[in-house]
Amino acid sequence: MVLKMSKKQWSDKSILKSLPNPTGEHYEIMIEAPEVTFLGVPNQPDFAKIYLTMYPGGKVIELKSLKFYFNQFRSKIISYERLINVLYEDLMAVYKPIRLRIVLETNPRGGISSRLTIDSDWKSRGGKEVFGDIITDNVRYNI
Repeated sequence: MVLKMSKKQWSDKSILKSLPNPTGEHYEIMIEAPEVTFLGVPNQPDFAKIYLTMYPGGKVIELKSLKFYFNQFRSKIISYERLINVLYEDLMAVYKPIRLRIVLETNPRGGISSRLTIDSDWKSRGGKEVFGDIITDNVRYNI
C-alpha cells in the first residue's frame, strides 16, 4: 500500500488581487515591504524586508491585497528559505509577470542576518537570462 503525502499549504494565494496592466508597454515596478513578520520557530517572530521587482504582463499587484497576503505569515512557522520560495511561486502563478525578482532580507537574530534572492530570469528558475541589468540590490534599493 502506497500512502500519498499531502503537500502542506504554506499560503493562501487567493488573497492576492490584481489590477489590469494599464499599458502594453514594458516598465518596472519596485515594491518594498519593510515590516513582514513570520515565525521562524514557535513563539519566536522573525522580521524581514521584502523587495519585489516586477516587469508586469497583463496584471499588476493590488497593494492592499499584497499587505494582507504578507500578514498571513505572522502566525505561520516557516523558514525564510521556504518563505521566499512560497512568495515566488504564488506571485508567479497569480500575476504571470514577464520578470519577477524577490529579495528577502531578515533582521539580525543572534548577530546574524540573511539575504535571499530569487529571479525568474535565472536559467535555474526556467528563465532565459535575457535581462542584462546586473546591478546590486544595494544600489537598486538604496539600502
